[in-house]
Amino acid sequence: MKMRDIHSGRAVLALGLLALSLSVQAEPLRVVSSFSILNDMVKEIGGDKVIASTIVPANGDAHAFEPRPSDAKSLANAQLLVINGLEFETWLPRLQQAAGYQGPQVVATAGITPLAFEGGHDDHADHDHDHDHDHDHDHDHDRAKEPAHAHEAGHAPQGEKEPGTHDDSHQHGSQDPHAWQSLALAQIYVRNISQGLEQADPANADYYQRRAKDYAQRIQELDDSIKARLEAVPVDKRKVITSHDAFSYMGKAYDIRFIPLVGVSSQAEPSARDIAQIVQQARREQIQAIFVENTVSAKLVEQVARETGAKVGGTLYSDALGEPGSGVDTYLGMMRSNTDQLVKALQP
Repeated sequence: MKMRDIHSGRAVLALGLLALSLSVQAEPLRVVSSFSILNDMVKEIGGDKVIASTIVPANGDAHAFEPRPSDAKSLANAQLLVINGLEFETWLPRLQQAAGYQGPQVVATAGITPLAFEGGHDDHADHDHDHDHDHDHDHDHDRAKEPAHAHEAGHAPQGEKEPGTHDDSHQHGSQDPHAWQSLALAQIYVRNISQGLEQADPANADYYQRRAKDYAQRIQELDDSIKARLEAVPVDKRKVITSHDAFSYMGKAYDIRFIPLVGVSSQAEPSARDIAQIVQQARREQIQAIFVENTVSAKLVEQVARETGAKVGGTLYSDALGEPGSGVDTYLGMMRSNTDQLVKALQP
């Protein structure tokens, strides 16, 4: 064989190996999120550098969710897990154990000072969620001092029980986990997810940072828009009844008083006394609107609406996005739609 042919063969082999190496490097990062809202955030930040999937699907109730064998398989193949934390995913330790997942995980609420959940309906009837009209909406953001990082699986995330000590009752702790309902706090979600992606895939760190910055800007613009729109609604009229206690963060951010029929878990059952108190409060305070949620049965809402004369103001999206193409299939679309429904029901 001629020397020229040998060199030519080596060049072809080198190019082939380079192409193979580049194809391996270019393979998207497999990211599994615990529920659909986080999954959308991952898509926004990760772009075409990630393959994003969710465990709890669109319109799924994370409070009542029971993992399936297919969820364990999906998690077993993941390179990064993104969760909310604050005891939102009570089913997660069992799923991690079943999947044998040992990879990194991002707790999206790391650095957020959560609101306390006190549990009783009387608590909601007797105070205005500490509004006091101080407009101190960014206090949680300012106190976010924990470094955002990917946590190793095998250590229970914030508030989660270790595998083997799971409580199947789907009960949550004393901290309200629904922090994504505040667009200001969503900025912390974005930061944490971006940093998790950067650590799991450092080759594309600049890409994630650019997309996170753009996404954060769009979140800020929507936040400003919502504040401006709600100026048309007098503060003393910003009172609504909702299916369950999922909107305290939104209430604090925009001076809206949300009165839930049940507690933080959508699976809770209110007593006849609880319902009677809310009906009396709605009549006394002339509350105009009551809302159903996409993940909760409308039966109780309809009962209270009949007894109070409040109008059913449409559907609010609390713990899950809507189906693809619905207009509420993204986090920003969900927050925009919730605002539309509230303003429509409350404006004079």
